[in-house]
Amino acid sequence: MEIKEERFRPILVTKGRKTGKPHSVWLRAVKYNEKIYFSRHRPDGDWYQNSIANPEVKIQYNNMEFSGKAVAVTDEKLNEKLSQLKYPGEERANEKRVAIEVTLDDIIK
Repeated sequence: MEIKEERFRPILVTKGRKTGKPHSVWLRAVKYNEKIYFSRHRPDGDWYQNSIANPEVKIQYNNMEFSGKAVAVTDEKLNEKLSQLKYPGEERANEKRVAIEVTLDDIIK
């Protein structure tokens, strides 16, 4: 994997669950145990819902594009750990969040 940072800001590209068109968004991500995680406060965001409906995603970072497969994180302890990694020393690290885990397949470009 070419992503070395524990916290970084890539573009997550999902496939629209209604339109089928690419949906791109800048997000704060966490790399943990060779997986990439994205989280948010509630499950109502388009990128979150899109990734659940269509798990094939892309991550664009440092002039590279990676393909991967997303799954919802259901382990509450892992969600807590991800929040601590994403927001170290911040109050919001203690907030309940939903997350997706992305297993990278390959570098596309």
